[in-house]
Amino acid sequence: MKNIMLPIFSALISTTMYSQIYMAKTCEISFFSKTPVEDISAINNITKPLLNITTGDLQMKLLMTAFVFEKPLMQEHFNENYVESDKFPNAFFKGKINEKIDYTKDGDNKVTATGKLTIHGVEKDRTIDGTLTVSKGTVTLKSNFKVNFADHGVVIPGLYSGVIPPVTDVKIIAVLEPFKKN
Repeated sequence: MKNIMLPIFSALISTTMYSQIYMAKTCEISFFSKTPVEDISAINNITKPLLNITTGDLQMKLLMTAFVFEKPLMQEHFNENYVESDKFPNAFFKGKINEKIDYTKDGDNKVTATGKLTIHGVEKDRTIDGTLTVSKGTVTLKSNFKVNFADHGVVIPGLYSGVIPPVTDVKIIAVLEPFKKN
């Protein structure tokens, strides 16, 4: 009997440990700035946020060069002149969802995530509003928030000050599923 129970117990523990972690199946992070000359927008589709549904810990790592712009020249300027992707290749968010969520119950939940947002090597405390939707075993995170370039040491060249707004709108939509170890 002991020989049978040990593998069953091990399998249950392993499944429980990994099912607490959710990883993005899909994630789209975009930003948009309206300017008098030309609107600036980009999309990053390769980020894979992680969420621990037991602790509420939420982590994201964004590869800055993965933002795709409509015009290649905008993408080049973004990476070389603004976020300096060669020096600061990634942006990060590491925080915690503040509200207790019942992940066994489908529905929409208004949430806030409090943590550290790091862009251009500069870390800032942030609380970001969003919606967490539980549906049939998946978790969808949605958020719209603003990022002030100056807060993160991103300098807008004098030639473009007054043309490029100092704040951009950021939108995140991520669909997460339980992490399964292969």
